Amino acid sequence: MSLLTHVLACLFGMGSWVAINGMWVELPLVVPDIPEGWYLPSYLTVLIQMANIGPLFITLMHRFRPGTLDERPVIYFIVVLGVIATFLLTFFWNHTVTVGGSLHSVPLLVLSFLLSVVDCTSSVTFLPFMMHLPPQYLTTYFAGEGLSGLVPAVVALIQGVGVVHCENVTLSSNTTAINSTTAGSGELKAIYQPAKFSAQIFFLFLSAMMVVCLVAFILLNCHPAVARERKTNLYYDSDLQEKREQGVSLHAQSPEQKPMISLHETARWEPRSSFGSGTYSHFEVVLIFIVLAWVNALTNAVLPSVQSYSCLPYGNQAYHLAATMAAVANPLACFIAMFVPQRSLIFMGVLTLFGTGFGAYIMAMATMSPCPLLVHSTTGTAVIVLAWILFVLSLSYVKVIIGVILRDEGHSALVWCGAVVQLGSMVGAISMFPVVSLYRLFQSGDACNTKCPL
Repeated sequence: MSLLTHVLACLFGMGSWVAINGMWVELPLVVPDIPEGWYLPSYLTVLIQMANIGPLFITLMHRFRPGTLDERPVIYFIVVLGVIATFLLTFFWNHTVTVGGSLHSVPLLVLSFLLSVVDCTSSVTFLPFMMHLPPQYLTTYFAGEGLSGLVPAVVALIQGVGVVHCENVTLSSNTTAINSTTAGSGELKAIYQPAKFSAQIFFLFLSAMMVVCLVAFILLNCHPAVARERKTNLYYDSDLQEKREQGVSLHAQSPEQKPMISLHETARWEPRSSFGSGTYSHFEVVLIFIVLAWVNALTNAVLPSVQSYSCLPYGNQAYHLAATMAAVANPLACFIAMFVPQRSLIFMGVLTLFGTGFGAYIMAMATMSPCPLLVHSTTGTAVIVLAWILFVLSLSYVKVIIGVILRDEGHSALVWCGAVVQLGSMVGAISMFPVVSLYRLFQSGDACNTKCPL
């Protein structure tokens, strides 16, 4: 294995969702300066789902015109588009245009849509491209994809986004909040501290990250050391196709080429499917994709939409700690998978149930907001942070298991993998949008004034 190729695969994966993840973590600095205010997250949710037109086009091309679409020119196009869009955000994110008699942040919304197209389309192009490299680099790619959420979050923490402190305030007759030292005032107000650097610099950082992704992709295509890795890649689907044409059975393949599936040892009587190399039965293929959609719905849409409701009642520190540690858990799961690889469908199912259980606890605490269990205790804070870590850690590992399984099934399997990832995320977002934004079934906790019975 080449350390250079591992680094390049990681940097390439970081470019997959870094732009949209960066937009989300920068919201506290963006929304005070735009007309949409805190309605912007709702707009972003809709724009991201509209951007699934990119993955839909790629998937349909692979389905009805197989072999005619090379993902490499598409990747070059979307990454360059990401570089340009993030760079333009640096200068135009707070510009407004009058539409229908009212001001709207048209440049911000248009550029956000373009970035959504870039990131959504990466799910069905970046993964299939990794077929050109040996399978051990796929786990490194997933680690980079996890870092696409962690790195912007860490930079935002350094920037000071969302950092608050609580001050005693009293309301005067003109409803203006002023500092008060009177004994009668027990009301606290959350005061947001100014950021250490501006949103312009943060968006410039996102543009630099997209440039790094572009450079990594160019080197993955052109560097001689990576070219030698591609020549020794026995997993590429053209090789698998050649083996099938030569009539080489799965049992005659070398141990490196044969998928490690323990479930099949007890289920030989099940008919094989025509999916990929035909290793799995129809039931197993359906199960894999259902789990993939479920896991991505939970991790990319359902639980993130209620993170503030589940954590803020325990305090602002609990919220930031849960968000940061959950972001760390994603690449950590990929790092563990590099040394403890798994392809067992039984283990995948057990781990999915394990992570879903922690997700259910998080959802229950969000539903009980602003007075969840153990709200006044350190134990409650520790439990909710631990729940977020184990939720993301376990389900991120499930994603890697499925990615490795589908990697063995060929190029088209990874295209469908990316499509199902987007489908699951879309269904989760559409399900939670009316519940959170329209019907407002969740109540926000106040980081400074939690008034719940002991």
